[in-house]
Amino acid sequence: MEFLPVLVLVLSFLFFISIGTPVAWSIAISSLLTILVSIPSLAAVTTIAQRMGTGLDSFALLAIPFFVLSGQLMTHGGIADRLIRFAKTIVGALPGGLALINIISAMLMGAIAGSAMASASAMGSILGPEMEKEGYDKEYGAAVNITSATIGLVIPPSNVLIVYSLASGGVSIAALFLAGYIPGILTGLFLMIVAGVWAKRKGYPTFKRSSLSQILKTFVIAFPSLLLLVIVIGGIVAGYFTATEASAVAVLYTLILGFAYKEISVKDLPKILLESSKTSAVVMLLIAASMSMSWIMSYENIPQNMSDVLLSISDNRVVILIIINLLLLFVGVFMDMTPAVLIFTPIFLPVVKSIGIDPIQFGIIMVLNLCIGLCTPPVGSVLFVGIGIAKTSIEKVIKPLLPLFIAMIIALMLITFFPQITLWLPHKFGF
Repeated sequence: MEFLPVLVLVLSFLFFISIGTPVAWSIAISSLLTILVSIPSLAAVTTIAQRMGTGLDSFALLAIPFFVLSGQLMTHGGIADRLIRFAKTIVGALPGGLALINIISAMLMGAIAGSAMASASAMGSILGPEMEKEGYDKEYGAAVNITSATIGLVIPPSNVLIVYSLASGGVSIAALFLAGYIPGILTGLFLMIVAGVWAKRKGYPTFKRSSLSQILKTFVIAFPSLLLLVIVIGGIVAGYFTATEASAVAVLYTLILGFAYKEISVKDLPKILLESSKTSAVVMLLIAASMSMSWIMSYENIPQNMSDVLLSISDNRVVILIIINLLLLFVGVFMDMTPAVLIFTPIFLPVVKSIGIDPIQFGIIMVLNLCIGLCTPPVGSVLFVGIGIAKTSIEKVIKPLLPLFIAMIIALMLITFFPQITLWLPHKFGF
C-alpha cells in the first residue's frame, strides 16, 4: 500500500478543516494536493476541475434541487402546523405528550421536506416555546427536537439516499426509499420510548385524550400534506415516474398546496426560490468536490487497500460490521453527511459486499450512522440549529441527549444485524 498519497490526503484535509476552511474547499484542495504527488501540476489542476464537473453530470442529481425546493415550499406553506395538530390528537395524552408530538411531527415533516435542518427549525420554532410554557425543561425539548429531526433523512424521499445511490454506482433509488421506512419508524419509536420514560420521571404534563372525531378532523386537515408521500413514493414504485421526475411532481404539488392553504403568495416565491438556490448550490458544490476526492482515492487504489486492511483484521461478519459502524460514527462527528456518503461509500461498500451485506441495507446503515453525527459536536449542523432555536448551550443539552443517542444506536444495531428490517419492504415490491 502506497502511504504517501493517503498521508497527504488525510493530513491536508484535517489541516484545512481545523483552520476553518469550508468543507467543500477543504475536500477539493486536499484532493489537488494528493494528486500532485503522482502527476504534474497542470495535469493535476485540469483533472480536479474535470472530475468536479463530470461529478455533477448525472440526471439523478436533478432530484436534489427539486426536493430542496419542495421542502422550502412545505416549510413556508403551513404544513408543519397541520402535522403538529394531527400528531397532538394521536399522542398528546401519553407521558411526555409534547415531546412525542415533536418526534412524530419531525418524522412526518422530515419525510415530506427531506431536510433535517428544515424539520429542526420548524419544530423547534413552533413546539419549543409551547413545551417551555407547559413546564418542560428547555434542554430536554431541544434534545428531542435535535434527534428526531434527523429521522426524516432515513424516511423517504431523502436527498441523502439519492446521493448514496450515485456513490454506490447505481443502487435503485426506489429500493432505497422503500428500505428507509421501517428503520426510520423503528428509530422514531425508540426515541418516543426514551422521551416518554424521561417525561414520566420528571412529571411533565400531558394533554387531554382526543376523541375519535377530533383525530379524524385533524387527519382530514393534514391529509393533503401526507398525500405527497403517497404520490411521490407510490409513483416511483408503480413505475409512473423516476425519482427525478417525482421530485418535479413534488414541487408542483407543494406549490399548489401552498396556494390552496393561502400560506404562500406570488410575492413569496422569489424569496423561496433564492433560499432553495442557496441550499442547492452548497449541496452541489459539496458533491462536486467529494466526487473529485472519490476519483483520487480510486486512482490511488485507496478503497481496495482499505478493504484489504479491514478484511485482514478479521473475516468475521459481526466484527467487520462493528468496526465499520464505529468508523462511520467517528466520521459523522467530524464530517457533514453528503461528503461523508460520497467519500466513504466507495471504501466500505466493497468490504460489506464481500461479507454478504446487501448494498440497499448498507445504504440505510450508513445514513443512520451519519444522522447520529448530525447531532454531535463539533460539526453537527442539526445540533447547532436546535440549540440556537432553543437559546441554550451544548453543555446543557448533552445530559438529555445521551439517552436519545443510546436509543438511536440500539436501533442502528438492530438494523445492522437484522437485515430483514431493511430489506423486507423492497423485496415485497420486487427489488
